[in-house]
Amino acid sequence: MSARSPHVGAPRDEVHRSEAPKGSDQTVPMSANTPLRAGVVGLGWAGQQHMAGYHDLPDVELVALAGMEEHLLSELGERYSVPGRYTSLEAMLAEANLDVLSIATPTALHAPMAIAALGAGVHVLCEKPMAPTAADAERMAEAAQAADRALEITFNKRHRAPARTLHRLVTDGVLGRVYYAKAGWVRRKGIPGLGTWFTRKDSAGGGPMMDIGIHALDLALHVLGEPGVRTVSASTYAEFGPRGLGGGSYGVGARTAGDATVYEVEDLGTALLRLDNDATLMLEASWAQFVDHDRFYLELFGTEGGARIEVEGPDAPQIHVTTDVDGIPANLVPDMLPDAGHEANVADFVELVRSGSDAARGQVGLLRTHVIDACYSSAEQGCEVTL
Repeated sequence: MSARSPHVGAPRDEVHRSEAPKGSDQTVPMSANTPLRAGVVGLGWAGQQHMAGYHDLPDVELVALAGMEEHLLSELGERYSVPGRYTSLEAMLAEANLDVLSIATPTALHAPMAIAALGAGVHVLCEKPMAPTAADAERMAEAAQAADRALEITFNKRHRAPARTLHRLVTDGVLGRVYYAKAGWVRRKGIPGLGTWFTRKDSAGGGPMMDIGIHALDLALHVLGEPGVRTVSASTYAEFGPRGLGGGSYGVGARTAGDATVYEVEDLGTALLRLDNDATLMLEASWAQFVDHDRFYLELFGTEGGARIEVEGPDAPQIHVTTDVDGIPANLVPDMLPDAGHEANVADFVELVRSGSDAARGQVGLLRTHVIDACYSSAEQGCEVTL
């Protein structure tokens, strides 16, 4: 499908494009007076969050969408008044003169799409997980470095109110030194589309540990101040999916129904992570498990106090702090900071691009992918893995 605007395909202003001078190690900051031209590939729920994020920013023009679902392409194009509508990323990159691109497609497409966009001089914001394997994620990071373009991965849960508040408490030293943490996202029945790309190893890379466990991992490491991970000891189980049980509507519409007999990933993953600050993190993620309710949580235990947050679930959002006040045990419920989600990721990404910083080359997403890779490797080998 071709673009619907005479402006798509027009020459780009060199200052607007923000090319780095020859020999420079850093991208030149973009002119604050020139709107960034943004595109989104992937028309599902996540892609729509990115569209809304770009649309709401005053210094960004959402100029192109790409996806195979023509009814959604038309509907979303009209909703956000997007002139360029394409059925392939190749056509979008060739014609739309993008500055920034959000990738919200199945995981297996992240690496080839990001590498193509970065090679075309476009900054990339990619949905989690970064890639099916650490090797693919490494290729993405290398492409960002070679192109001198920003590459960021969307971890929207760290912007939720309880997560932001807990991060502040840890940074301010309220809990003292945090030496033990537990994080997880567990579901009673939440396999996202039995037989679709979510449950196929080659397209998804893994099951809940890759899909939602990476959110719990990211939140824990982010709140703890980005400690490195030394070792991983993990186990995985597939007790529901292979029997056609545990299916849910998460992330899947009626038009993506698949063969429910195809199930190649886990439906529960657990891991013990030893961090380089001598703290320990217990991680769990399940799509299907006999739990009383779905929940996404993070618990921290420090030398001066403990804290628990519920990010998703019937009791969310919540934050509780346990400590001593003048030697007396106290249970506190702090006021939470404002809530946010994908729109905050998009705004942060745009600000990063405008700043010309060369600090974002996919490093955060790459670390998370290496850890998840190690979890699967440990589970397969039945032993602890050193990163």
